[in-house]
Amino acid sequence: MCPYQGDIAPRAVADVAKTLLDMGCYEISLGDTVGLGVPTAVKKLIEVFQDIPMSALAGHFHDTYGMAVANVVAAWEMGVATFDSSVGGLGGCPHAKGASGNVATEDLVWLFGRMGVETGIDLEALVDCALWISEALGRAPASRVARAIAAKTSP
Repeated sequence: MCPYQGDIAPRAVADVAKTLLDMGCYEISLGDTVGLGVPTAVKKLIEVFQDIPMSALAGHFHDTYGMAVANVVAAWEMGVATFDSSVGGLGGCPHAKGASGNVATEDLVWLFGRMGVETGIDLEALVDCALWISEALGRAPASRVARAIAAKTSP
């Protein structure tokens, strides 16, 4: 979903991605910077990428409506293995009013760890970082995992 044009046809996205790859791009990040995507739409989008290897695709999901983790799982199930994320769910989109931050890295690390997918990332250190940066910014962490772990370890 584009904040200016609304829904974009999956075939149009795939055509642009193919053109970019033909021009030399090594990776195409499929972005949902307004956070309106849902897993069924993610799967429908990825289904049209027949001419593009899954290894050339990445996902970039914002969590405005709480669907970012679900969208990552949908893309992962389709074969995408690279995802943008940010510690504590920081970020946003200055061009999309109301868009929240990126999917929280610690939410993805916890999820994939529980699914048996090795990430090589120290979840405890990541959560510590999310809690630190959130405190420095004077806000609660956007990450559900950071909040849950902090609640378990609070006196």
